[in-house]
Amino acid sequence: MSWRDYWNSDTPIYVNERHRRIHYRRIATDLMALIDELCPNGEPLVLDYGCGQALEADRVAERCRDLLLADAAPTVVDQLQARFAGAARIRVLSADQVETLPNASLDIVIVNSVIQYVARGEFERLLSIWGAKLKPRGALALADVIPRSIGPVTDAASLLRFAAHHGFLAAALQGLVRTALSDYRKLSKTLGVARYDEQEMFRMLRAAGFTPTRRQPNLGPNPARMTFVARTVTGSAGR
Repeated sequence: MSWRDYWNSDTPIYVNERHRRIHYRRIATDLMALIDELCPNGEPLVLDYGCGQALEADRVAERCRDLLLADAAPTVVDQLQARFAGAARIRVLSADQVETLPNASLDIVIVNSVIQYVARGEFERLLSIWGAKLKPRGALALADVIPRSIGPVTDAASLLRFAAHHGFLAAALQGLVRTALSDYRKLSKTLGVARYDEQEMFRMLRAAGFTPTRRQPNLGPNPARMTFVARTVTGSAGR
């Protein structure tokens, strides 16, 4: 099983329906703030790459001229296409279709909680693709990047704080046990979960033609993870 296979199946990553709904509501709120921050003077064309179920993408789309939702899991793409069929500002793509988008056509590319499941060579290839699709001075936002200094205990503590605040602590405790016994735990050991230091991420982004900065806070509920915003330097990133 690969990470793509895992995310294409029914996963235990959310401990219950309340967790899933609250998580996506938080992500949507954070994405709206990020889009306003990156493009305050207009409605941008935005790609959310590896968007997952994107339960509140309609809210995010209010900040966009168009919102492109892309995912590598065929089951997720099918669900998104059914949910947002006919939505005026939302288009759903497979990850492969992203490569067919016109170069220099996007204002913002958002990649949230994705690169930890991508091998380094593939990540470098994706940086080139995203850079090519962005307009001059366009912005790539890499969020929920896991530092090398943190591990599963930090992530578990973050989940428990989030659960306690939102009223599903008992379910979160049970969910941690299920995750420890699940394919996620097995894949984490066999395939690994990618981690990057801040300076390491800066070097990779600069090598790909971006000017990077660290953004505070991280998107989503885990403050121990990192978000980076990288601007194309002269429109030549990824080329």
